[in-house]
Parts: sequence; structure tokens; C-alpha cells
Amino acid sequence: MSVSVELNHLIVPSRNNRESAEFLANILALEVGEAWGPFVPVETSNGVRLDFASIPPEDLRLQHYCFLIPEEDFDAAFARLKETGVTYHADPMGRQIGEINHNHGGRGVYFLDPGGNGMEIITQPYGADLKR
Repeated sequence: MSVSVELNHLIVPSRNNRESAEFLANILALEVGEAWGPFVPVETSNGVRLDFASIPPEDLRLQHYCFLIPEEDFDAAFARLKETGVTYHADPMGRQIGEINHNHGGRGVYFLDPGGNGMEIITQPYGADLKR
């Protein structure tokens, strides 16, 4: 039996839901949706909605979100990231500060959003280089 399953939405905890939603939307060239209840939504091109929610700072825990973008969009997204002034790095441990990676036959970068969530932008899915 085959079941069709798609990810519909995620709740993204943040210090300030509007600030975090606008930060990510700016970098990825996405739109911030209308706030509803405690959420400020940002929808990706494949229909997954990230619902940013403000939570008490003591309840924040590091979460990781990775976004796959086309290679031709990386330079513009990376330029917008650099404009924010946040620290970015090539590795998940944050040791290669100020660098990007070239993993899996593409490019990628890690950074924290204003809510302290670990964000990653990649141009090739993990393992893409193994499928050739």
C-alpha cells in the first residue's frame, strides 16, 4: 500500500516571530504572509509553510532548517545574507567562519536567524554527488 505524504507546515520557535519571518523571507526572496493567531507564516516554493511563533527565551532550543535553492539563486541569497551582518560559516559546527562549502557538488552556508535557529542554504541535496 502506498500513501502520499507531504510536509505541510512547521512551527518555528523564535524570540520575535515577525523579525525572524522577515529575516528568512528577505534572504530567500520569499513573501511573509498575514499573521494569524500567534503565527507569522513564510511559505516555500514547494508549499511548505513555516509558522514563526514567539516563545519565551528560556524555552528556545536550537533547531535546524535547511533550504534547497537553485544554484543560480545562491549568489543573490548569499549577498542578502551578508547584508544582514550575521556570522555565517561553511560547516555545521561553526568553525569555518566567513566561508561557504562546496559539499555534494553544490554550494552551501550555515547561519543563525534572530531567534537562534540554525539555518542552512544548499544548492544540491545531500548525497547528490553520490548519485552520479
